[in-house]
Amino acid sequence: MNGLLDFLGRIPKVLLFAAVAIIQVALIAMMVVDRARVLRDGTEVTLATRPVDPRDFLRGDYVVLNYEISSLPAGTLKDTPSSGKGTVVYVKAEPKGNVYAAVSVHKEPVAVTGNEVLIRGRASGGATCGPDNMSFCEDLRLRFGIESYFVPQGEGREIENARNQGKVTVVAAVTRAGRAVIKRLLIDGEPVYQEPLY
Repeated sequence: MNGLLDFLGRIPKVLLFAAVAIIQVALIAMMVVDRARVLRDGTEVTLATRPVDPRDFLRGDYVVLNYEISSLPAGTLKDTPSSGKGTVVYVKAEPKGNVYAAVSVHKEPVAVTGNEVLIRGRASGGATCGPDNMSFCEDLRLRFGIESYFVPQGEGREIENARNQGKVTVVAAVTRAGRAVIKRLLIDGEPVYQEPLY
């Protein structure tokens, strides 16, 4: 340990600060490139939103989104072991009209065919039933990491009103591993916001 400290003590401080700065920039660049990869290569999935409790409307400059696939029956997961709140689940979804709808919910990734996709989420409710509170309940509440969308300041109320009238849909890019990222926000089927790749 002393040898490492002696070695670091002989390196000029400017070089150490430069190395730290390069590492920080590289980490930020990795996050940007990863998000751009999902937006560019992910399968486009249109999701229907549903109204949200008025107490959660607008926090700062973003809109709270809730999806039709956020509340689902557990199906075959009911009464099977869970890890409690935050348990990872996969929703198999397929096109139904203009939007994707849930087909089934699974603990592990399952095969998909045709236009089906798997969307990875976490149980925010419905995973703490049974005598030990470690089993799936009859109904699940899920979060997919796409429940907030940042908008220009002052434009959130208009989107919230449209969302509450059932006019807002979201086009999300979904990777093969199930990770979802919002790509476009639509009102009455018309794009109002598009996420840039960078």
